[in-house]
Amino acid sequence: MEIRTVGVVGGGTMGNGIAHVAAVAGHPVLLVDRSEEFLQRALATIDKNLQRSVEKGTLSGVDKVTVLGRIATSETVESLGAADFVIEAVNEDLDLKRRIFLDLDRICRPGAILATNTSSISVTKIAAVTKRPDQVIGMHFMNPVPVMKLVEVIRGYATSDETWQTTRALSERWGKVPVEVHDYPGFVSNRVLMPMINEAICALHEGVGSREAIDTVMKLGMNHPMGPLTLADFIGLDTCLAILQVLHEGFGDPKYRPCPLLRKMVDAGHLGRKSGRGFYDYERT
Repeated sequence: MEIRTVGVVGGGTMGNGIAHVAAVAGHPVLLVDRSEEFLQRALATIDKNLQRSVEKGTLSGVDKVTVLGRIATSETVESLGAADFVIEAVNEDLDLKRRIFLDLDRICRPGAILATNTSSISVTKIAAVTKRPDQVIGMHFMNPVPVMKLVEVIRGYATSDETWQTTRALSERWGKVPVEVHDYPGFVSNRVLMPMINEAICALHEGVGSREAIDTVMKLGMNHPMGPLTLADFIGLDTCLAILQVLHEGFGDPKYRPCPLLRKMVDAGHLGRKSGRGFYDYERT
C-alpha cells in the first residue's frame, strides 16, 4: 500500500516531531490540534528544529521552506478524510484516544491505517472501538522524534500482516528502525524503563541519596547518558505516572506501584521540564 498523505492528531512534543519527520520524508502532512494557538506553537517548534539542521549543514534553507510548506494545519479531525495514514499523538488517556479513534474510523477513507503513538496503553483496546481493528497499529516513537531512531511497532490482537508491513516500510522510509513488539502493558521500552525511574524516585523519597547522587550513580556507574530523575523530568512526571498506572493495573503486580512522591509531585503540578519544575528547576521559555 502506498502512503502519500499523513495525518497527525496532536501538535505537542510527540505530534510535532512526527509531523516533522513525515514532512522531511516528502509527505504532505495535515497536523490537527484543538486550537490555532497550539498549532502555531507546533509549527514554531518544527521551524526551530529544522533551523538546527540548516545550521549544521544537513539541510538547505530552500529545503527547509519546502518541508514547512508540506505541513498544513486544521482544528478538526473532520479534515482527515483523505489521509492514507493517521497517527494519533495525544495524552496517555484511554478514553480520549478511544473517542479520537471513533471519529477517525468514521471520517477516514476505507483502507486508511490508523496508528496510535501510545507509550503504554493497549492497542487492542483502542482498536476495538473501530470497525477496522485489522488496520489499527501502535507506533511508539521516542523523544525527540527527529533525532531518535527507534519506533516500537505494536501489533494489536487483530492487526493484519499487511498493516504491519506497511507501517514497517513507512518507518524505514522515515529513517527509523522499527522493532515489532506485542501488545502488553508498557510494551518493551516502558516495561523496562519505568520501574527503574520509579525505583530512583523511591530512593530519593526514602533519603537513600540526593537527586544528584542518584543521577550520578546511574550515569557514571551504569553509563547512562542521563540520570533517571533527569530523564523523568524530560519525559514528564505526569506521563511517567500514567505509564506506571497502566503497568500496575495491567499486571496487578505491586512492583509497578507508583512511588507516593511521584503522585504528590504530579498533584502539585511539578511535571518536569514542561512545567518548569520537577526534580530539578528549569527556566521557562
